Amino acid sequence: MTVPRHRGLTEQAADAAVDQACKMLRLPTIRQSYAETAQRATREQMSYLGFLADLLLAECDDRARRRSERRIKAAGFPRQKSLREFDFEANPNIDPAMIHSLATSDWVRKGIPLCLIGDSGTGKSHLLIALGTEAAMAGHRVKYTLAAKLVNELVEAADEKMLTKTIARYSRVELLCLDELGYMELDRRGAELLFQVITERDERASIAIASNESFSGCTKTFSDPRLCAAIVDRLTYGGNIIETGTVSYRYTQTQAVKSAQQAPS
Repeated sequence: MTVPRHRGLTEQAADAAVDQACKMLRLPTIRQSYAETAQRATREQMSYLGFLADLLLAECDDRARRRSERRIKAAGFPRQKSLREFDFEANPNIDPAMIHSLATSDWVRKGIPLCLIGDSGTGKSHLLIALGTEAAMAGHRVKYTLAAKLVNELVEAADEKMLTKTIARYSRVELLCLDELGYMELDRRGAELLFQVITERDERASIAIASNESFSGCTKTFSDPRLCAAIVDRLTYGGNIIETGTVSYRYTQTQAVKSAQQAPS
């Protein structure tokens, strides 16, 4: 189907032609906003070129927003977390300047690893998700998963002769966010499979982990000392290491609320 081109179109015919052209060219934002933009252009006496630029920039901005939303959805984050929501005053162990520097996602572009180490309630998962979201918004392919879930998936893939395909799928993302590493002990097979995923990404694509175990305590998760050392080496070499501490600010906030409620009025 073609859009007719005629000089001297009536306003109604021109409106229908623009609408049809936007459908054919798949320009939903322009289709939705061109009438309002045209009215504003008339009021502000914009040039034809300025009017066209306004429409095209609006379409580009909206497409960028939709792409970001698709990347965030594809990452599989369990909940929404942002850096704006993070309470840096509640956890003085975390340097806001460093976190905001990481939010540029330059480390993802360079394939540098990130390790967030600390006890439960200290904000490491919040930061992992928030920084992963920033990377997705910056145009990177991101995947979030729990460490135990990934290991189970790898074991099942190995049993079904699908391991190579599964590892390749994880290697294609530019940032792999691995949460809750250290919460469970991995047997040798599980640790070896996880090591394959980490090795596949080594110095090529970023991996970010959140763990409640310090590196000195990693033998609780990876029982083989040599394998443990190899994994720690790949997760830390040239990377960013942030220790979120041992005091749960969630617990502290809960206690503060309880104290305020119990205080005599």
